Amino acid sequence: MGAGADLPGAVLFACSRNAVRSPMAAAILKHLAGRRIFVDSAGVRPGEPDPFAVAVMEEIGIDMSRHVPAALADVHDGSFDLIVTLAPEAQHKALELAHGYAVDVEYWPTPDPTLTHGSREQILDAYRAVRDRLFARIKQRFPLAAAPGV
Repeated sequence: MGAGADLPGAVLFACSRNAVRSPMAAAILKHLAGRRIFVDSAGVRPGEPDPFAVAVMEEIGIDMSRHVPAALADVHDGSFDLIVTLAPEAQHKALELAHGYAVDVEYWPTPDPTLTHGSREQILDAYRAVRDRLFARIKQRFPLAAAPGV
């Protein structure tokens, strides 16, 4: 089977506030898939943009600076083939929203790096760990040929 053989047409990543985990995951998949998959992200309720998330994504050459957090309630769930949730409350909400639609929901438990305390470097390390974990999981889940430089 070649790359792209089992790819969903549209993927939504969901977390609590759509400020860190889900936008990071969406940006990574967009980076890897290009236009082969429609990718979006949302939260149970929208938070505020997170400068640490933007900074750690810039370290790997992905610009997330224009991301504006959005709520799951504002997303048209029927248009997605797959919803990947990264937080328990997002999983519950996604299952409610997906009810009656032909959409798969997967739960990938992912730590919330905003709960980390310590120095700036310790906090950045927590964000990097989440970024790297998401990157590895996305590469494993979606059979994509790597983009140049990845």
